[in-house]
Amino acid sequence: MAVTITQLKKMKDEGDKITWLTAYDYSFAHLVDSAGVDAILVGDSLGMVIQGHSTPVPVTVEDTCYHIECVVRGSSNSLIVGDMPFGSYQLSKEQAYANATKLMQAGAHVVKLEGGELQEETIQFLTQRGIAVCAHIGLTPQSVHALGGFKVQGRGDAAKLLFEDAKRVEAAGAFAVVLEAVPSSLASDITAALDIPTIGIGAGIDCDGQVLVLHDMLGIYPKKSPKFSKNYMQGADSVFAAVSNFVADVKAGEFPKPEHSFV
Repeated sequence: MAVTITQLKKMKDEGDKITWLTAYDYSFAHLVDSAGVDAILVGDSLGMVIQGHSTPVPVTVEDTCYHIECVVRGSSNSLIVGDMPFGSYQLSKEQAYANATKLMQAGAHVVKLEGGELQEETIQFLTQRGIAVCAHIGLTPQSVHALGGFKVQGRGDAAKLLFEDAKRVEAAGAFAVVLEAVPSSLASDITAALDIPTIGIGAGIDCDGQVLVLHDMLGIYPKKSPKFSKNYMQGADSVFAAVSNFVADVKAGEFPKPEHSFV
């Protein structure tokens, strides 16, 4: 049965952990889908792991649509989440709608965009027009240059601001929020305060779900993988087994461990 945003909300309510992975092509999408991953993120991480850039910033709407089309052909059950690329939604809510429409027409079920308070109006505008939106706060890779690098977010005085961002995107209509590279205790507080699912990546065990970049969790990205990832090919006899082990670990609350999290 195809996964929907309603099902993800039910999973949160019932304490059933949610699993996301990235995929960018037909073959990996089919494998990830067959292994029971709840959602496939066609992430702008493709700029790094597929195109070889140092950040996701160069990825275009056309790039994303192409990879969404490939993934859709390989997936039967997973929810397809399309990343809104850098520069495709920041100018205006009308620009965001035009580009989100392109991703939806390519086959995405929902779109994801980065930012908290600044994106409130855009999230509301999109959801009121029938486009489901996942927010993304904490470490926002499209803003990596402004953040001064890939650094943990939400420590000290910044914790209150990040908590408020989470509440704001929920109020604006986001169906879920990705929390990236934030202290585990803060992510736990946010998860408890929200009615919508939180999807963690480097945000500790208490998030409602977990997402990793496929190339990181398979250990095939040529550059250094982040602390919050785990190489699931170690001890696995196939890629399918590695992905299945990731799903099983998340469902059982065995991933992430403290060494994959931040304080």
